[in-house]
Amino acid sequence: MLGFAPYAVRSFDRQWLVADNRLINRENKNLWESYSTRQVYLTALSQTSPKLGAATTVAANLPDHDHYNGRGGRVFPLWKDASATEPNVSPAAVKALAKAFGAPVDPVDVFAYVAGVLAHPAFTATHREDLIRPGLRVPLTADAALFRRAADLGSEVIWLHTFGERFNEGKPAGEPRLPDGEQPRHSAAHPIPTTPEGFPDTLDYDPATKQLKVGSGVIENLPQAVWDYEVSGKNVLTQWFSYRKKDRSRPIIGDRRPPSPLGLIQPDHWLPEYTSELINVLNVLALLVKLEPEQAEVLQAIEDGPLISPAATQN
Repeated sequence: MLGFAPYAVRSFDRQWLVADNRLINRENKNLWESYSTRQVYLTALSQTSPKLGAATTVAANLPDHDHYNGRGGRVFPLWKDASATEPNVSPAAVKALAKAFGAPVDPVDVFAYVAGVLAHPAFTATHREDLIRPGLRVPLTADAALFRRAADLGSEVIWLHTFGERFNEGKPAGEPRLPDGEQPRHSAAHPIPTTPEGFPDTLDYDPATKQLKVGSGVIENLPQAVWDYEVSGKNVLTQWFSYRKKDRSRPIIGDRRPPSPLGLIQPDHWLPEYTSELINVLNVLALLVKLEPEQAEVLQAIEDGPLISPAATQN
């Protein structure tokens, strides 16, 4: 019997994968062998540069090669091994930070620092001209207090991006949630239909009422910023919905081969778990939006303050 594994297909989109290398295109052996419940994956573009939104995203589950936004991405795991004993963080960078701070630095904190500095729209907005050349360059502060603040923010970001599965020490159990009264909620009068006849095929937003319209169903109390949330040109909600709506066909561009008939195998109705997962995604995005002003403030303070020379981080 074939097994199934949770799979991070795109940023903030968790699906299931048939865990058999005979069926996986371009399997990455190293990623599979280093997976554990402590593993965390940072994803970003490599062939091009991010334009808007967070410059990197994070996943707890094994990610697609193009997890970031479906366009030429790369995957950077926190750990090189499944036992989580060998960090995938430059020893030279850790050494340079420790020298600047006069104290040891945990490589896990360096990973969190990167998420805190890069995973928000102020980074791409501030460095739009620098990002013409592909590749993300991370400013390393020489200020220990600023490093700690950015790493703490990054830990919160990782907790949210991974839906509470990673960096969750001291956090409430389960999926991250907004405070009571701020959470998006199903409309009792307009539930999302779960019948074949009512299978949603459209996703819209009404800014006046703050309502997300899923076919004839409604989710209330959704901020505009959550509807607008994007990862370098890909709106998270519309992309997430495109994998679950009734008509999932995609246009064939150029001379690309037609899609596999296997793509036609899908549910004939909207599944209740789609609604539950949509609520999870909406809460996570709203909480990330709340973090963005502080991330922007910390980024500015880092870049206005003393920085560690790139030469000091080279092996």
